[in-house]
Amino acid sequence: MKNFIFISPNFPTNYWMFCRELKNNGMNVLGIGDQPYDELSDELKKSLNEYYKVNNLENYEEVFRGVAFLTYKHGKIDWLESNNEYWLERDAKLRTEFHITTGFGEADIPRIKYKSRMKEYYQKAGIPTARYCLTDSLEACRKFAGEVGYPVVAKPDNGVGASHTYKLSDDGELSTFFMRKLPGIPYIMEEFIDAEVNSYDAIIDASGKPMFETGNVTPDSIMDIVNNADNSIYHIVKTLSEDVKRAGRATAESFGVRSRFVHFEFFRLLKAHKGLGKKGDIVALEVNMRPCGGFTPDMINFGHNTNVYKIWADMIAYDRSTMPKGKDEYCAYAGRRDGKRFVLSHEEILEKYRKNIRMAERIPDVLAGAMGNQMYIATFPSKAKMNAFYDDVLRCIEAETD
Repeated sequence: MKNFIFISPNFPTNYWMFCRELKNNGMNVLGIGDQPYDELSDELKKSLNEYYKVNNLENYEEVFRGVAFLTYKHGKIDWLESNNEYWLERDAKLRTEFHITTGFGEADIPRIKYKSRMKEYYQKAGIPTARYCLTDSLEACRKFAGEVGYPVVAKPDNGVGASHTYKLSDDGELSTFFMRKLPGIPYIMEEFIDAEVNSYDAIIDASGKPMFETGNVTPDSIMDIVNNADNSIYHIVKTLSEDVKRAGRATAESFGVRSRFVHFEFFRLLKAHKGLGKKGDIVALEVNMRPCGGFTPDMINFGHNTNVYKIWADMIAYDRSTMPKGKDEYCAYAGRRDGKRFVLSHEEILEKYRKNIRMAERIPDVLAGAMGNQMYIATFPSKAKMNAFYDDVLRCIEAETD
C-alpha cells in the first residue's frame, strides 16, 4: 500500500473528496492539518487512515515533525501534496527533505511560482507574453510605462490570484503605488492587455500527457472585480477550444509537468495588440500547478458529468483514468456582491432556475473578494441560456431605472 500525505485536507472544504478517492483507490491516506480532529467533517474522517494535528501549519518545524512521525510509523512516503497554491513551496521543501520524487522539489519553485520566471518557459512553448519589468525603482517603472504606454498592471511577482494587484493609468498613480505596495515584496509590472481570461484545466499523467482536459472563461478582469467590489462570473466551457488545448499542452511540456492537476491561464485578445497578436489570439498569463480554486473542481464535475477528484486519484494510483466520459454542458458561476439591489430575489432565482442550479451557497469572507458573497452554480445546454441566467441573477434595480 502506498503512503500519501495530504497537507491541510480540511481546507478548502471540498478537498476531502480528493482524500476519499485516494482511499477508495487503496492508498494509505495520512492528513496533516491544524484543525482539531473532532472538528473535522465526518466525510473527511472516513477518508483518512490517520490524522496528525499541528498547532500551526505556518510553522515548518511542526509540519516537518509530522511528516517524520508518519514516515516512522508507516514507512517511506510515496506522495505528499496539498493541491493548494498557498502551500506549494512548503510541499516542495518537504518533498526535497524527505526524498519524495513524485512532485516538484525546491529547485522547481522559481519557474512555477514567480511570474517573471514563467515567461521564459511560455516563450519556449511558442506562446507570446506581455512585456514586463521588475519594480526595482520608480524611475525604471516610469521608463517602462513610457515604452509600453499606460495603463500598466503591477502585482507581486510571487502572488496568488488578484490580491495586491493594481492597474495604473498615469505617473501619479504609479507614484502612489510605490507608496502603497507591500514592503519587501518583489513586484512585476506588465503592459496592460485588453483580453478575457481563458484557462486550461487538466490532469496530467506521469509521462506528461493529459488524462482529462477542460477550461473556463472569465469575461471580466478578476483584478477589477476585487478592486471595484463587482459581481463575479465565469463558466466552464462545454468544449475546450483547440487553440487553448494546444497552448495548454505546449505549456505542460515546456514546464515539465508530470502527475499533476494544473490550472494554466491565458489571455484571449479582445483587440489586436502590437507584438502579441491579432484579436482572438492566445497570450500567456500565468501557470498554477494545482487545481483551479474555489468550487471550480465541482463545476467541472457538473459541466462534464464526471468526477475530477476520482480522475486525479486514478492518476495517483494507476496513472490512467477509470472514469467514463460524461455529457458536456456549460457550467456557470455567478457571484452576487452584498449591498447591491438586485431585481430578482434569492428565492426567485432558486425557483426560476430550480432545474439548472447545482449549488447556491454563501462564500466565506476569505474568498469573497474575487467570488462575491452569494454564489449560484448552474448548468445549461447552450450559451444563450447561460447568458439569460447571468442577466437574471446580476441585473440590478439601478440598471432598470437608468
